[in-house]
Amino acid sequence: MKITVCIGSSCHVKGSRQVVEQLQNLIAENNLGDKVELGGTFCMGKCQQGVCVTVDDEFYSVTPDNAFDFFQENVKAKV
Repeated sequence: MKITVCIGSSCHVKGSRQVVEQLQNLIAENNLGDKVELGGTFCMGKCQQGVCVTVDDEFYSVTPDNAFDFFQENVKAKV
């Protein structure tokens, strides 16, 4: 599974760094490092939609506040 988080300026202002840090911690806590690849990219072209995240090319809008729930529903449940 590949997770890509936008780290462009608009998403950065909306909390992409915190989202990345939370996802890193959750991947480690759940021992999924060998199953989940976390990466960053610049603008995905959907700047209005919050921190842009893709999981295997499926788009999500994630915030620091919902990153835990996002992980539970879209990463942990599908690995």
